Amino acid sequence: MSYTIEHFKSCLMESAPIALKASKTWSDDEWYLDQDNRMLIPNDGLLLINQGKAEGTIVGGNLCTFNLLHGTEYMPDLEDTILFIEDDYLVFPEVFDRDLQSLIMQPGFFGVRGIVIGRFQQQSKMPFETLVSICRNKKELDGIPIIANADFGHTLPMFTFPIGGKATLDATKENPSLTFEW
Repeated sequence: MSYTIEHFKSCLMESAPIALKASKTWSDDEWYLDQDNRMLIPNDGLLLINQGKAEGTIVGGNLCTFNLLHGTEYMPDLEDTILFIEDDYLVFPEVFDRDLQSLIMQPGFFGVRGIVIGRFQQQSKMPFETLVSICRNKKELDGIPIIANADFGHTLPMFTFPIGGKATLDATKENPSLTFEW
């Protein structure tokens, strides 16, 4: 939990840019039932899908929820953004594929400069190789830097990121980096 609290405090109480560091372990167990017997999994860190560099305004949330906003006044403007998306264990690879394609087809998606995908829960059965295949089979994502396995979404620990803040994504090497600030 200290990772989550540390990143929450950094995001809300510091003015310096925050360089994201991946947690050492993660879990999607029912932590609230038994804090003494957690099932912690070693973290592979941020994983590279598409190379590149990008800067933009942070917009993010649950992918299924974004799809509920299509065509409404509540759909965020995607121009010059770094898009943070995640989903829960109910979303299997084929559903994530469909939902991502639906978001790509929205007006303004061409303004997305980079994508950060949160870690999938184990029940979603989303191996990294499948996620890479889904993303690389979408021609609209060619040239957009994409990283995955970020510490946000429905697993623990989580980092807090500032919606509306600025992010810099450097996915030019095997160990991508991400910084953000208000």
